[in-house]
Amino acid sequence: MSALVNLLLGGVFHGAVLFLVAGGLQLVFGVQKILNLACGSFYALGAYFGITLVTASLAVGVPGVLLLPELLLAGLIMAAIGPPNERLLRTTYDRDESFQLLLTFALLLMFQDVFRFVWGANPRSLDTGYLVYGKLSAGDLSVPVYNLLVIASALAAAIGIGAFLRRSNYGRLLRATAENRTMAEALGVNVRSVYSVVFTLGTLLGTIGGALVIPTAAASLEMSVDVVIEAFAVVVIGGLGSMAGALVGSLLVGLISAASLVFYPEFEIPAIYLIVIAVLLLRPSGLLGKPAP
Repeated sequence: MSALVNLLLGGVFHGAVLFLVAGGLQLVFGVQKILNLACGSFYALGAYFGITLVTASLAVGVPGVLLLPELLLAGLIMAAIGPPNERLLRTTYDRDESFQLLLTFALLLMFQDVFRFVWGANPRSLDTGYLVYGKLSAGDLSVPVYNLLVIASALAAAIGIGAFLRRSNYGRLLRATAENRTMAEALGVNVRSVYSVVFTLGTLLGTIGGALVIPTAAASLEMSVDVVIEAFAVVVIGGLGSMAGALVGSLLVGLISAASLVFYPEFEIPAIYLIVIAVLLLRPSGLLGKPAP
């Protein structure tokens, strides 16, 4: 029973981090209709800068118990790259989707070179800090408190985004712009400002996701591509443009990955692809996506 609970918690933790990246991807696509391949680079940027910030703070005597706030701050600071990247993407808004994909893929490649130049080619990790909050133990079951804090943070983000989109006036503007950009512009909505806010919020979710994962995993040049693959699996499973679908898809992918690593590690990626294929065959719009008219 303890092994099963550990497996479930590990899968939920992975799904929680993945939701932040996939949620940002969903938000940008839902409003701007851009499949942002660079979301993986924002995730990696949050991870690298999180390591730098925490290492520097420990060197000057900042208490280790502030690990989580520092990582959240690292993600918040790195979200500043959102607006300039959005301005670059403006040149593709009225062009074919292939231009958007090529430009965001080019950003992904350029960011990898930036990471290599600034942080080097070798993986980087935090040597200490993961267990600074201790563990919760019950019999054979032992769960790091940090994992629970990350899960709670992702859940709070999901609830907050849902409330923002559905209950705030600005959230209604975002949904109106997503439904009909031309009509929104005709009614006086500053669509450029809306797009900038949405892209920055999507960037913020990615950088925070990367920052939160580094106490449990090393930051590497490959992580940006790896998370893009999983994020796209999430949006296909959950449905493009559906935040609720992103949450369900993230949990499903996280649990599949955790189970595969325990029982048959070589089957981790094929198992995710099989789920994606099944969803595409049985429900092409995704589990919670809207069918195309």
